[in-house]
Parts: sequence; structure tokens; C-alpha cells
Amino acid sequence: MNDTKRKKRGAVPQNDGKPQVNCAFDELLPLEKLVPNPRNPNRHPESQVRLLARVIAHQGWRSPVVVSTRSGFIVAGHGRYDAAKLLGVTEVPVDYQDFATEADEWAHLVADNRIAELAEADEAALKELLGELKATDFEMELTGFDADALAGLLAVPAEPEPPEDFPEADENIETTHQCPRCGFEWSGKAS
Repeated sequence: MNDTKRKKRGAVPQNDGKPQVNCAFDELLPLEKLVPNPRNPNRHPESQVRLLARVIAHQGWRSPVVVSTRSGFIVAGHGRYDAAKLLGVTEVPVDYQDFATEADEWAHLVADNRIAELAEADEAALKELLGELKATDFEMELTGFDADALAGLLAVPAEPEPPEDFPEADENIETTHQCPRCGFEWSGKAS
């Protein structure tokens, strides 16, 4: 196991103007030595890879590419691998993980993305956070939301208006009720 080897932490400046490494990792590995998992069921559309490349260029590496010590394949981080290729990065931070079985490795490969899909956003908290980000002139697309989605999330809802034929409330509204079973009648008016 890799338990005796401490992970490197902290910013690793890139001399070539490439993104900094701001995450824990085991090794900076040349990109050409990474092997995508041929069984990876997750597909990364070009638009997602471009956005991920922009995020990495802006913030640096916040998550390493996870590689199995068992198979040598990427287990998590195929999108980051594609973004690194797009950015022309020569080395990426790698976190080596030990898996007891092939089944454990495959389960992690699937669960890495699936578990994130199961999360539910707190709309009010998301709206508040995005509003605060927008107020700082932050490049909002780096949040992962496009302009249309942001407009919908940040829109201030209009005050609801009653229908034109809605009667005004007053004390003369009929409030007598009758139970359909026993016929008991009562009134909601104050006595």
C-alpha cells in the first residue's frame, strides 16, 4: 500500500505558464504516461472539456487524476485528462489508489461520477452564492452554468398578482359549512 508515502501538498509552480498544482498528489506524471480506462462508461463532450480546461487554467489543479496501482488505468479524472491535452499540459498531478479487486476498481470508476449526479442543489443557497459571485465581477461561466442557466437562477421573481375576478376579502364572505356525512352545520364567522 502507499500509506507510508506522504502525498505532496501545496502549490507547485509551473515554469512554462501552465496551471499551478493546488492539490495533494503522489507524482507529477507526464501526460503521455496516463492510460484512460477502456471500460470508462462516462463520456465527456467537447463543451464540458473546454469548460473544465478554462477552470483548470483559472484555478490550477484542484483535483488530481486518480490512477489505479492495480491496473495502471485512470479511474477518476478522464475529463481532467482530456482538459490537460486541450491545454497542452505536459505533466498532471496523479493520486495513486490501491484497489483490492478489479470489481472494486470498476465500482469506483462508475461511482465517481454517479454519486455526484445524485446530489440535489439547495436553490436558495445556490442563488445566494451565485449572486455574491456575480457582484465580484467573477467570470460566471467558471461556475459551470451557462448564461441562460445563470439568468434563470438569478432572476428575481415577480410579485404574484391575484386574478382580476378575485373578490376582495371582507367580513361578509359566506363561511357556513355543512358536513356531507352527518349534516352538521357550522360557521367560520366570529360569534
